[in-house]
Amino acid sequence: MKVCIFGAGAIGGYIGASLARIGVDVSLIARGPHLAAMQENGLTLRSRTDEFTVRPFCTDDPAKAGPQDYVLIALKAHGVPGIVPALQPLFGPDTTVVGAQNGLPWWYFYKHGGEFDGQRLKSVDPRNVQWDGIGPERIIGSVVWQAAELVKPGVVEHSYGERMPLGEPDGNRSDRAVALSKVLIEAGIKSPVRPNIRNEIWIKLWGNLSFNPVSVLTHATLVTLARDPGVSAVIVRMMEEAQQIGETLGVRFPMTVADRLKAAEEVGEHKTSMLQDLESGRPMEIEPLIGVVAELGRLVGVPTPTIDMVYNLVVLRAKEAGCYAG
Repeated sequence: MKVCIFGAGAIGGYIGASLARIGVDVSLIARGPHLAAMQENGLTLRSRTDEFTVRPFCTDDPAKAGPQDYVLIALKAHGVPGIVPALQPLFGPDTTVVGAQNGLPWWYFYKHGGEFDGQRLKSVDPRNVQWDGIGPERIIGSVVWQAAELVKPGVVEHSYGERMPLGEPDGNRSDRAVALSKVLIEAGIKSPVRPNIRNEIWIKLWGNLSFNPVSVLTHATLVTLARDPGVSAVIVRMMEEAQQIGETLGVRFPMTVADRLKAAEEVGEHKTSMLQDLESGRPMEIEPLIGVVAELGRLVGVPTPTIDMVYNLVVLRAKEAGCYAG
């Protein structure tokens, strides 16, 4: 099995190192000092209980890696349209693509069934760059629940989480999904094949669409956001609006809003990824986390006044900081 990780930073490096450790033919696409460090010294993965170094093939030129069985894209969602041309040398006739992004994916309505089957989403795939250049037929959905950090070039630290469920857009238990699931599980990553990956996508999105932008506006950690009565009321309204949209589209939420709020509180003094991006001056994942939910609300006729208000505020905040990805 040939697997390419495009964007071998924190999460991509964690997955790539785990696979390379068990002997999978892994290629890592990276750049800059991180690429140079991996080419010279290998990729080191640290956790609370383990540390090891692997030496997979590392390059900044996908053409040198050639066609793959699986391509896992580990860039943030707003960065993917720009690398679609660079992905092409990695594709053979049967190459499968797995997206490891937060938020609602661009292929969401591919083989969704019902009224909106095949619907394109402008907020996450403007001009259909990914739909046309990657192709939804290549996609296996995934949800990344791990947290990792690139602590220095060539060194990734995995702090918590092992789950990364997979699922075909049509819910089938395909041979390609099962094969990838087996090798990821062997590598220590809990990746069952789910019959409805969209349910799990929404559970993670539920927290991301509310806590992340509100944290940017307040600069508060998860526990503070969850415990402040006024702010948590805003978060609850956002989650309730999103839940109504999801349920209109057939999504089943296995927990209550109160449970999801409690789960975030239990993470503790943690800054969301969006707040970390703001503080570091990086583009923020606004459209795939919150803009797309507002778009879905308009699509299905569910009002989203709280989501719209927070969206407009965080977009301006991002623009003022030079962190709006568009």
